[in-house]
Amino acid sequence: MEATSTLEQLEARWASSERSPRDDGAVALIARRPAADQREELQSAAFSAEAGLAGDDWLRRGAKPEAQITLMNSRVIQLVAGDKARWALSGDQLFVDLDISQENLPPGTQLQLGEVVMEITPLPHTGCSKFARRFGGAARKWVMTDQGQLERRRGVYARVIVDGVIKVGDRIRKL
Repeated sequence: MEATSTLEQLEARWASSERSPRDDGAVALIARRPAADQREELQSAAFSAEAGLAGDDWLRRGAKPEAQITLMNSRVIQLVAGDKARWALSGDQLFVDLDISQENLPPGTQLQLGEVVMEITPLPHTGCSKFARRFGGAARKWVMTDQGQLERRRGVYARVIVDGVIKVGDRIRKL
């Protein structure tokens, strides 16, 4: 579905929006990908260092350990997707109201989300052709501008360090 927003409209709306907190954020949505192109929204989920998000297809895809979990800023996805029912189409597992920029969360930063501890990895998360098909070419360009990459508008990869459960609404703290 092609979005109607232009790059300029996205930039203008972002410039006038309130930013996410740098610490003490919150989990806004959890999305599991049980199979290709399938999404399940969850109120809580188990995460482990071995499997990532329980029931997610990350392991079946032969993904890299440093790409175990993807976090995307909830204010960014709201801007590009609109309706919250469309957020999970991005393919990310956690949508968080937290500043996930490179400046705020450099690789190696650990986060506490509910019972779980995750570590931000250095692998860049980039906009793909699926993202462009689902949210529009302008959205893909906007998340991948130089500033968009610094802010990690497309999201950030993390790996699980301490197993546990995360619930929608759980607080997020930098450790």
